[in-house]
Amino acid sequence: MADGKGRGLAALALGACAATVFVTGAGAQALSELSCKALWYQRNAVYAEQGYCFKTKDAIATFGARCYAPFGKLTPDQQRFVNEVQAWEARKGCR
Repeated sequence: MADGKGRGLAALALGACAATVFVTGAGAQALSELSCKALWYQRNAVYAEQGYCFKTKDAIATFGARCYAPFGKLTPDQQRFVNEVQAWEARKGCR
């Protein structure tokens, strides 16, 4: 359940990646320490929380076949976080 700040599922300890970081500001340091797999998890956990309709086998296996409103539409805070994660994925050469 989200707390209004986009931290519902994303704040829980889930899977092998331990917990979703979902932080702002000082989060760059925490994100810089994550593997590509953990960054992928961080990014997609935010989308999962927002009901995104995943299409890849890996994402469905990790987050389930959830698909509900708002269908992946992110809040401004969530979008900033996803952008930060994507920037780290690019820096690390993640695919």
